[in-house]
Amino acid sequence: MIMLKIREARPDDVAEVLRLYAQPDFDDGQVLPLEEAKALYARFFDYPDYRIYLAELDGRVVGTFALLIMLNLGHCGAPSAVIEDVVVDPDLQGRGFGRDMMLAAMDMARDKKCYKLVLSSNARRVRAHSFYESLGFQRHGVSFHVTL
Repeated sequence: MIMLKIREARPDDVAEVLRLYAQPDFDDGQVLPLEEAKALYARFFDYPDYRIYLAELDGRVVGTFALLIMLNLGHCGAPSAVIEDVVVDPDLQGRGFGRDMMLAAMDMARDKKCYKLVLSSNARRVRAHSFYESLGFQRHGVSFHVTL
């Protein structure tokens, strides 16, 4: 049995996060310079519950995700969770690491008493959509964005 460790990222992990983001299906090599990324990462702690997590196997970083727990006045004050930037090392995809990361994020959201966990996915990422649906995510509503 593979023992994947999920832990909160530290400032010295930012280079590994950028390495994962650089893959073709994510940011395709267009990532922030390391020092700029570290400065931005430090600002995550301005938010009460916004963190980047790493998935490690035998000390090797195999994936990452960001999780934001948002407070709400609606829904009787129940918080909601947003997962972003879910990435698995391209050489290690298909081994269940993404599934383990998503299940960990779902557990974290449940532990915080969130009433929902949401994510968005590019419409062209059909394989990812099947993956999310296999975890119980349902297509819901309509997503909009505006490029600024």
